Amino acid sequence: MLSMVGGIIGGFSILVGGFGIANIMFVSVRERTPIIGIQKSLGAKNYFILVQFLTESIILCLFGGLLGLILVYITTVIAGFYDFDFTLTTGNAFLGLGISALIGIVSGLFPAATAARLDPVEAIRSNG
Repeated sequence: MLSMVGGIIGGFSILVGGFGIANIMFVSVRERTPIIGIQKSLGAKNYFILVQFLTESIILCLFGGLLGLILVYITTVIAGFYDFDFTLTTGNAFLGLGISALIGIVSGLFPAATAARLDPVEAIRSNG
């Protein structure tokens, strides 16, 4: 029962986190629109811009995943003092980081694609 409740709470946390990362990435694209225009006018391909923003999104999510793993590890240590069976396996840690990276890709894909499709002249003219 506890696993099911944890899974539901975790699912909602992933959903909210994904929307949060997407929002951060949209703001990042908006703020760097003139820079993107300069990069594209100097010959940067759409693929380069896409990978640049996707990498940023994945790194943000992985930092969040690492922070979550640290909190789970601290909880595991504290639970050990109270004879509560709470374990963190290496497989679960890698699964959590993999899901974090996947959420980074999914939530950063649309903002990154938007940045990659910007017209260089219009992007340079914008005020950010």
